[in-house]
Amino acid sequence: MAFPQQRLRRTRRTSALRGLVRETRPSPQDFIYPIFVVAGEDVRRPVDSMPGIFQLSINHAVAEAKRAYDLGIPGVLLFGIPADKDEAASGAYDPEGIVQLATRAIKDSMPDLLVVTDVCLCEYMSHGHCGVVEKDTGYILNDVSLELLARTASSQAEAGADIVAPSDMMDGRVAAIRADLDREGFEETPIMAYAAKYASAFYGPFREAAESAPSFGDRRSYQMDPANAREALVEAGLDVEEGADIVMVKPALPYLDVLRRVRETTDLPLAAYNVSGEYSMVKAAAQNGWLDEERAVLEALTGIKRAGADIIITYHAPDAARWLSG
Repeated sequence: MAFPQQRLRRTRRTSALRGLVRETRPSPQDFIYPIFVVAGEDVRRPVDSMPGIFQLSINHAVAEAKRAYDLGIPGVLLFGIPADKDEAASGAYDPEGIVQLATRAIKDSMPDLLVVTDVCLCEYMSHGHCGVVEKDTGYILNDVSLELLARTASSQAEAGADIVAPSDMMDGRVAAIRADLDREGFEETPIMAYAAKYASAFYGPFREAAESAPSFGDRRSYQMDPANAREALVEAGLDVEEGADIVMVKPALPYLDVLRRVRETTDLPLAAYNVSGEYSMVKAAAQNGWLDEERAVLEALTGIKRAGADIIITYHAPDAARWLSG
């Protein structure tokens, strides 16, 4: 049986022709690279569950940010690991906190590199939850938590953050942060809201890296049910109404359908977080020789962009930038 002429033409495509007609093109300019900044001097501590990722003291964090910048990656996302934690998350909004110090150091070294700061309390809370916990009941106190989140965002903006990214999933946090930023004179600081953040099994390696696993219970009461897609549209819509400048879906790969649906409901820039568990699975399989790491990573990132992401937060960013440039 003869092939249709169209199929024959496809079999003769050269690499140049394939590139010419390619519909989706991930680029280093699409990426934001997460960095874990830890208190201490000259620390470069590997994260066992995330090969190639480290907890970095500020000097090494600056060097890692420069490596990303030199590869054409426009931004980094900072997560802080303080020396001490308490039940008020005081390290989150301390002007001399770990993220604030790292932000100043990176901006001093590379003024043109975008510094995005994670706005959450879990890394700074002694119990590891994303909000203030009522001792008698164990409930998360939403409105009390908003005050601390807003203080954290303004403190980070004061330190030089280009974008603040609330990841806590407390109700009303975008509005609270926007009001506080405006009141403190940071009207032009954008908010990248974790609009649809699912209670996912794919966060395990991150919690090792950020030392943020909850000491009791879980986060299902304030993160989204993985079964729900329409809820994500509601959450994204609320964040837009409250003043978000960028909305995000997290994780990325198990929620590409959600990413596409959010893309269809807003013209705001849309981010997707290619999370730690997604990264670690590829790394483990590649180390065992079960798949080609470069092809698998670029295929995954292409799929995320094809689904509608303008921005991809990924631990693969430096490697992917090298592969794409090469």
